[in-house]
Parts: sequence; C-alpha cells; structure tokens
Amino acid sequence: GIVIIMKLRYQFRVYPSAPQKTELAKAFGCARVVWNDALRIRQDAYLQDEALPSIVELAKLVITEAKKTPERAWLGEVSAVALQSSLRDLQTAYSNFFASKKGTRKGPKIGPPRFKKKASRQAVRFTKAARFSITKNGRLRLPNIGDVRVRWSRELPSDPSSVTVIKDATGRFFASFVIETEDKPLPELDWEETDTGIDLGLSSYAVLRGRKIASPKFFRRQEKKLRRAQRKLSRCAKGSGNRRKAKLAVAKIHARVADQRRDFIDQETTRTVRESQAVYLEDLNVKGMAKTFGKSLHDQSLGMFARTLEAKCARYGRTFVKVDRFFPSTQLCSACGALTGPKGKAGLRIRTWTCDCGTRHDRDQNAECNLRLEGRSIVAEGRPDT
Repeated sequence: GIVIIMKLRYQFRVYPSAPQKTELAKAFGCARVVWNDALRIRQDAYLQDEALPSIVELAKLVITEAKKTPERAWLGEVSAVALQSSLRDLQTAYSNFFASKKGTRKGPKIGPPRFKKKASRQAVRFTKAARFSITKNGRLRLPNIGDVRVRWSRELPSDPSSVTVIKDATGRFFASFVIETEDKPLPELDWEETDTGIDLGLSSYAVLRGRKIASPKFFRRQEKKLRRAQRKLSRCAKGSGNRRKAKLAVAKIHARVADQRRDFIDQETTRTVRESQAVYLEDLNVKGMAKTFGKSLHDQSLGMFARTLEAKCARYGRTFVKVDRFFPSTQLCSACGALTGPKGKAGLRIRTWTCDCGTRHDRDQNAECNLRLEGRSIVAEGRPDT
C-alpha cells in the first residue's frame, strides 16, 4: 500500500530551573525583537515603493549586522537558529496574508503581520540546525539553555524535526515537538454496522448512532469562580504585586477550562474514530451560531471538535464526510422523508415531534439518522464533500 507520512505534534510539560528560565526569557525577547525589526524594515520598504528584502537580506540586517551594534549586541547571547526561526515565521505570515488577499488560502481572511508586544504567552522554536537533542537520561538539551527536565507522558515515535518551547499565561513551560510518522490505519470495521452521523448541539454535545455525549460545560462550571477572580483583578492597582497575582489567578482558571476541554475532545474523538468506520458530520456555521448562542456555543468548542475528528479520521484511515450546512437534518422525517419537523427559532425548544406519517421522533436522534443517510449517499455518489 501507499505509505503516507504525516506531521504530528507531541507536547510535553517541561520544568526549567531558575537560570534556565532566565535564558529562555532572553530567547523569547530576542526572537520578538528580531521579528519586530524585520517587520519594520519590510514596512518601510513597502511605504517607499522599494523592493521587499528577502529573508536572507533580512537575516543579514537584523541578526548578523545588528549583533555588531551596541544597541543589539545582546542578540549574540541566544541561539542564532531561534532568531532565524522567528524570521521564517514572519515570512510565513506574509505568505499567508498574500495568499489570503489573492483568495488562494482557505479559511477566513487574514491581515498583514503585526508587531509583537511582550505577551503572557511566549514561544521560541529550535530546528534541527540548532542541534537540540534528547539526552540519555531523558532531558531536552537546548543551545545556550542546557538540559531541561521533561515530563514524558509517552514515547516519541521518531526523531523530532523541531521543538518549540512555550511559556503560557500561567507561567507553565511546554516543549512541542514536530514528528514525521507514517499513518497507522486502524483495522477496518463493518461499514453498515458502524458508520454514524454526528449531530452537534447545545443540549447534548453530540448525538451519535446509539449514544449521546452530554455537554460538559467546563466554562459554565468555572464561571462563578472566574467572575470573582476578575472582580478582584479589576480592583488591584496597576503595576502592583497584587495585580500580578490576581492576573495569574484569572489565567489559571482559563487554562484549566482549556485543558479540560482539550482533553474531553481528544477522548471523545478517539473513541468515535475507534468505533466508527465512517463519520458524517454537519458542516456548522459556528461564527453565525455564536451570534445567537454566544457563550454557550464557545464553551462547546464545536469547531475544535470537528477539526480534531477530521485529522484523526485522516490518520487512522476512516471516512470523514461533511454534510452541507443547509441540509435540513432536524426537519426531515427519517421514516417518510417529509419536511414536517420543527422549524425556525421557536423550533429549537421542541425536543420531540410526531410526523404526519405517525412516526414519533427524538429531535437529535432523527437528525443523526438523516445525516447518516445523507452521508451514505454522498459517499455512494462520490461527491466532492468527501
């Protein structure tokens, strides 16, 4: 068979010592300065109608030449590879912007790169050229920083091509490795028996064939705590130590919600991929729905669920189909095909209904059944949605 090589990310918590944290802070700062200096040069060239400098010319100006000046001499204290990675990121940001402008890039329109401020989340990337390595005793050896302790939760399937060290808003450090690996299809299941439609929603997180996933409401559960923490933060004097502590308390609540949500989505998508040979998912207009359902919808993170599920289906050899968002899955009777189901905003409250043909439906289970039938016909016809 054809061997497909996939790029995957493996993220682990790292625990740098106090001197290593200082060195990492330098690396974060220098990478940010190089990005900003290069962006300023490109912007000036654009305003003066000059040719935009290439990445090689930029590297010479903002790294090699800059190190010789007294204002930027400290750039020499960090790995040059980390600084070059920052320039490559700028190049990618420009490429994405131009592709978005031309209309050749999928997804929402994106603007030009912007100057970076010192943010609560910081990152720096080391490629193979930086000669980072994993030592025999399982530490991550980084140039100019040393051997950092890593908490390994699983083994890396192959040698990483790059590592990004991330500091999040709560002060935790992570190492994110990019790995190239062959995809490993799971054993094939009986299509007719295991394929499933997935009806995503708010009252239930998702309804699949034969099971419902309840809404975890991670954000809603922490809302009271968050409100209290934010109130405390707003009362602290700017620049004070108490404000710094209060800001950290707010960041920790947000991080906890994000971690729980990510873990939940990972577990549910893995189970779905293991149990189903094919999945048919409604292509939701999440942005449009957010205007109506706001916080509740953001708490569900349905877009993240859909993206994760699609990536896992591709990796494990499962069929993934997006059903058109205008397909009336809730209004169709799955028994006779008549459009007699609940319609409009008022219809959202109706959870069960009876069709003119006499069939009584559970709203969500009926929608799943319709999505499954539509998904099957998309696969059978080989339509481009697959």
